[in-house]
Amino acid sequence: MAARRLDPMAMQAATERSMININALMRDKEFASIEEANTFLQEVLKEGGPPPAPADTPLKQAQQVAYDAMEATGRRRVELARRALEISEDCADAWVLLAGEETKSLRRALEYARKGVAAGERALGKEYFEEEAGNFWSIIETRPYMRAMITFADLLWASGDKEEAIAVYQKMLRLNPGDNQGVRYILAQYFAEVDRDDIFEAILEECGEDPTAAIRYSKTLWLFRKEGAGPAADAALDEALQSNPFVPQYLLGRRKLPPGMPDYYSIGDRNEAIVYVLSAAKGWAGTAGALAWLKSRSRKVQRIQ
Repeated sequence: MAARRLDPMAMQAATERSMININALMRDKEFASIEEANTFLQEVLKEGGPPPAPADTPLKQAQQVAYDAMEATGRRRVELARRALEISEDCADAWVLLAGEETKSLRRALEYARKGVAAGERALGKEYFEEEAGNFWSIIETRPYMRAMITFADLLWASGDKEEAIAVYQKMLRLNPGDNQGVRYILAQYFAEVDRDDIFEAILEECGEDPTAAIRYSKTLWLFRKEGAGPAADAALDEALQSNPFVPQYLLGRRKLPPGMPDYYSIGDRNEAIVYVLSAAKGWAGTAGALAWLKSRSRKVQRIQ
C-alpha cells in the first residue's frame, strides 16, 4: 500500500502547536545554563511533551481551532475555519484556509486572502511591524500573517494584478530576509514576464550559487536578455543543463506539461522542471529569440555530451 503523503499545512500546524507549547512552558523557567535548559526539555519530551499552552485570549483560541482546520480536509476544514472566525476575525490562518478551499471563484478567494492580510495586521499591531521587521517567520506569532501574505500575492498574480503581487512579495522579503517561504524563487521565475530584470539582479546577489532550476535557468534568461547569445549566456545555460536537463524539454514543448503543479519535487528531477516551466514559460516566450537560442544551444550541448 502506498504511503499517505502528509499535508504541508497539517505538518505546519503540528510543528507550531508544539513550539507554542514549549515556549509557554519555558517562558517562566530560570536555568543556570543552556545545557540545563536542554536537559529539562528532553525530560519533558520523554514524558510525552509539554502541556498545551493556555489559550487565554479569543485570538489564541481561534488560532487553536485554525490549527485543527489545517489538520482537517475538505468540508471539515472549511467548517473549522469558519468556527475560528466566529471566535476572532483577526485569525489570519482561518481566512487563508477559506481562500485555499475556494475553487469556484478567484475573486472570492482573493477577497478572503485580503481579509487574512488585514486580520494579521490587526493581530500584530503597527508597532510590531516597526520593531520586528527582519525577524518575521522566526517569531511564531507572525506566521499566520506571512501565510496570508503569500496566499494574497499568489492570488493577485493569478488574477492578473502582477505589479501589486510583486510589491507584496517584496514586502515579505523585507519582513523576512531569511525567506523561509521561498519568495525569491517565485520572483526569479516571474521577473521576465513583468520586464523587471532589476528584481532578478537583486536576487542574484543573495543566491547566485543556488543550484535550483529556478535560479540557474532564470540566470540564463537574465543574461540572454542583458547581453544576448554569447559566452556568458552560453556558460549559464551549460550550468543550468547540468543542474536540471529536463527544463528545455518542457519549455520547448517536446514534453507535455501537466495541468497543475506537482505535489513535490527534488533538485534535478522532472517535477522540478515542471514547476519551473509552469511559472517561467511566459517570460521565456516573451523574450525575443530566447526559445530559439535555447533550442539551438541545448542541442549543441547534448551532441557534445
